[in-house]
Amino acid sequence: MASDIPAAAPSQGEEGAAPARPSPTGDAAAAERRRARRSRWYRRDVRWSPYAFVAPFFVFFAAFGLFPLLYTGWASLHRVELTAPTDMEWVGLRNFSRLLEDEFFWNALKNTFTIGVISTVPQLLIALGIAHLLNYRLRASMFFRVAALTPYATSVAAATLVFVLLFGRDYGMINWALGLAGINPVDWQNGEWTSQIAVSTIVIWRWTGYNALIYLAAMQAIPNDLYESAALDGASRWQQFVHVTVPSLRPTILFTCVVSTIGATQLFGEPLLFNGSAGATGGADHQFQTLGLYLYEQGWVNLHLGRASAIAWTMFLILLVIGAVNWLLVRRLRKSA
Repeated sequence: MASDIPAAAPSQGEEGAAPARPSPTGDAAAAERRRARRSRWYRRDVRWSPYAFVAPFFVFFAAFGLFPLLYTGWASLHRVELTAPTDMEWVGLRNFSRLLEDEFFWNALKNTFTIGVISTVPQLLIALGIAHLLNYRLRASMFFRVAALTPYATSVAAATLVFVLLFGRDYGMINWALGLAGINPVDWQNGEWTSQIAVSTIVIWRWTGYNALIYLAAMQAIPNDLYESAALDGASRWQQFVHVTVPSLRPTILFTCVVSTIGATQLFGEPLLFNGSAGATGGADHQFQTLGLYLYEQGWVNLHLGRASAIAWTMFLILLVIGAVNWLLVRRLRKSA
């Protein structure tokens, strides 16, 4: 006879028993641990992610910027040839003192200065005028802006070779135009000032549009209230440009002056290709040899790597002086403002 008493439920220790369900307290503790882990990972991500993002720049800068700079400084204190770069003989500051006695170095420095002045001053003045015209509402303004930037996108080699044809002595278009005006042909490549003017023309053509767009961006940031107030006072457009636009652009003009001066100090491609037969000498009489060409001549033509390193560090020190002057001028402008 079957018993009416129900069978007892198997205990947790018996085989085949169902696992115990975690208590609500255990679920809360596990969730709290997961939140703590996520919080730690979030704090680490916020703290270290910016360093990870900028790390590639510092890695490449150390490999291709800082190390070559320090190695060049070390090589400038030695007598070392490019054919045996590991054989170094300590000479101290002898390479730098030789530069002070080297007439070709002073000639290259003078040419760099004159070409820089001839190319920078007209370049920035023309760029300022172009930016002033583009600042007004013109039809197809985007086309003109792209056209102004096109020379900057052109390669140095292509632009220089075209200008070599334009400044040709016998068949150049410049001398052809001068002939129509009754002026005798000019030997652009062999004259001192004519060759420097020709090289400067290439620089002006390539960089004017770039600086014009920088000026244009700065002009568009000038408040219109200033122009409206000047117009109410009866100022003409020229007076508005002189008394409103130019003073507002002083920091930008200073920036472009510094950048153009740095570019002129490092000028290399245009004078090298302007007279291909002369190579790195910058003409038969070194009449347009810049510091960049002189560095190349000493290091890769004469194979004097130590002297070339000294020239490179001299150029670097010149750029530091330019940067210091820029910092002082910016500081003075801020105080005056």
